[in-house]
Amino acid sequence: MLQFEPGMNRLILTLSLFSLSLAACSSDGDGDDDVGGAPTVTSTTPATASTGVAVNLPLSATFSRAMQPSTLDATSVVVKSGTVVVPGAVSYAGNTVTFTPAAALLPGVLLSATITVAAKDLAGVALARDYTWTFTTVAESAPPSVSATTPRDAATGVWNGEKPTVSFNKAMDPASLTTTTFTLMQGSVAVTGAVSYDATRNTATFTPAAPLGVSLPYTATITTGARSSGGLALASATSWSFTTRATTTSELPVRLGSAGNFAVLAKTKLSTVPTSAITGDIAVSPAAATFITGFALTADGTTTFATSTQVTGKVYAASYTAPTPSNLTTAINDMSTAFIDAAGRAPDVTELGAGNIGGLTLAPGVYKWGTGLLIPTDVHLVGGPTDVWVFQIAQNLTMSSGARIILGGGAVAKNIVWQVSGLVDLGTTAHAEGIILCKTAITLRTGASINGRLLAQSAVNLDSSKVAAPAQ
Repeated sequence: MLQFEPGMNRLILTLSLFSLSLAACSSDGDGDDDVGGAPTVTSTTPATASTGVAVNLPLSATFSRAMQPSTLDATSVVVKSGTVVVPGAVSYAGNTVTFTPAAALLPGVLLSATITVAAKDLAGVALARDYTWTFTTVAESAPPSVSATTPRDAATGVWNGEKPTVSFNKAMDPASLTTTTFTLMQGSVAVTGAVSYDATRNTATFTPAAPLGVSLPYTATITTGARSSGGLALASATSWSFTTRATTTSELPVRLGSAGNFAVLAKTKLSTVPTSAITGDIAVSPAAATFITGFALTADGTTTFATSTQVTGKVYAASYTAPTPSNLTTAINDMSTAFIDAAGRAPDVTELGAGNIGGLTLAPGVYKWGTGLLIPTDVHLVGGPTDVWVFQIAQNLTMSSGARIILGGGAVAKNIVWQVSGLVDLGTTAHAEGIILCKTAITLRTGASINGRLLAQSAVNLDSSKVAAPAQ
């Protein structure tokens, strides 16, 4: 029988959907031929029959082409122990689908993961046959080991407010994680701080008592004094080093220019499924007013703008009377400049959470991902009213239904920027905070909301959504 143990880290099944040209594997877990033009699974991580798999590391399967998000759910992505189905939730993040079990798995569990023929590509073509691979989580009798560290070893330009973390492959005894077993050194000088343990992620964090120095090397060490919840000592001591960046100057806010005059600004289309509620001006350019749909616009007598009962503010389009077209051209250019500014900031943290930051509390700084970013559960941003967060996302940004961005410590939405090169998808009733600068399209599902701005270089699609421009 499959057993669960509270307090252990969740097993997250992440299915990364990339566009690859050929499949070179078979249905036994080594891959699947591209039968009759059907999409295939080309590789998995871990490989089939892997043992000692960390319970807190994501699992992935790569497809030969992009898939339909609506076909990737609890019926098409199934995890089992024997014949017992592991209950959990499936969410989609751009080209990524995530399976999160309802409870953490015990070590030493043999699992199978299956993607069924219900999964279809964008053209509606299904997998030729079910694809299954197996793996076994780390055994209860095996000593714990380090599965990941932040910052990574030999990292440079690390933010001075960094809190080094270490993730383990199984649940640990919190009492064994102290400033004696988890140390941070600057040369031969011990850094004063405190150690905490997150049982849901099997992660220990060293929080320095003061910001780290500038342009200095640091070494973090976790010793064999750290023990698993079963009393087993760490397999071996682990150390990693990093160097802080050359300045402690806080990041300046991203300048929006005249794009900051709008709650929603899009280039090609702005649509809503009524009734949405927007506080602030909205606009499209170079598209005409006919590309603003669902708002039941009423033209103003000056013909320079329109109004809508769904908008507490004015509605502008490039087809309205001067000076509106010129003003909007400037705003669109300023939006592009802001996107380039945000994308060019030097990152403090890279690839955090392997593209999944659900449940994390993030300090101010610049965060960068070379992939998409998934927010399946609440994320807290904690800092002061002048602190700045910039999130650089190379692919899609997806918030699962009901997920929220929560601000703490006086943090304000105007100083939070999500720079997204792919699509943005806020799930049903999800809530975001900050400025979204998107190179493509932004979609807010039914009941989704944002305290911030939606600035898209193509379209913005709303569905009974709420958008409120942040206080300046």
